[in-house]
Amino acid sequence: MRIILQVVLLLISFSSFGSDCVVLLHGLARSAAAMETMQQALDNAGYYTVNVDYPSRNYPVETLSAMAIPPALAKCEANNSERIHFVTHSMGGILLRDYLKDHRIAVLGRVVMLGPPNQGSEVVDTLKDIPGFEAFNGPAGMQLGTSKTDIPRQLPEVDFELGVIAGTRSINLMLSTMLPNPDDGKVSVANTYVNGMCAHVSIAVSHPYLMKRQAGIKQTLYFLQNGRFFGEEAKQFDCPAQSAL
Repeated sequence: MRIILQVVLLLISFSSFGSDCVVLLHGLARSAAAMETMQQALDNAGYYTVNVDYPSRNYPVETLSAMAIPPALAKCEANNSERIHFVTHSMGGILLRDYLKDHRIAVLGRVVMLGPPNQGSEVVDTLKDIPGFEAFNGPAGMQLGTSKTDIPRQLPEVDFELGVIAGTRSINLMLSTMLPNPDDGKVSVANTYVNGMCAHVSIAVSHPYLMKRQAGIKQTLYFLQNGRFFGEEAKQFDCPAQSAL
């Protein structure tokens, strides 16, 4: 009887705390389906995942961040997750930075951003006045340029444990002509950097596939587990978030 009671108490203790949660945020003009390959890898690694679907072309960044992130946090909290991590693609990283400028997540863990326009994209600078650009990309797409008035340049530097993955291969050679090399066809490697980040790595993958290819998935899992990337291209920085651990 005593053994049975011990087993029951052990099961209760395990069930009262869920696994770490990972919130996935897709990019502009995409959907949660774009993050499903990454989500499956995270599920297989034992994380509880929340793959957010949000109407990226319908509202500005400030509205989208308030719309997408709080419900995801609520799901993580309902799972009793001890830590909440984020994996973002492209504009998804800007949504998270926008949210965190005004809100604190007490159990925020590590963040991986894939192809984030942390300093904006020259593609937007070049094309935003072309007829049809705003109709296709919406209000948020118009905010992603590189000027001081565009939202990426207005956000504060990061104060959380962040790793950034940049792409160096392009399948859109026309857009690449608008970008400083190296680039991924949408964002230059240089513009993925942000002050306060802990690690950076470049991989030979184009922007739409950063979250789908094994190179990006393996680096993402490694950072979530270790707080750094691996390989010759990996760079590690002194960052306040890791110094405080």
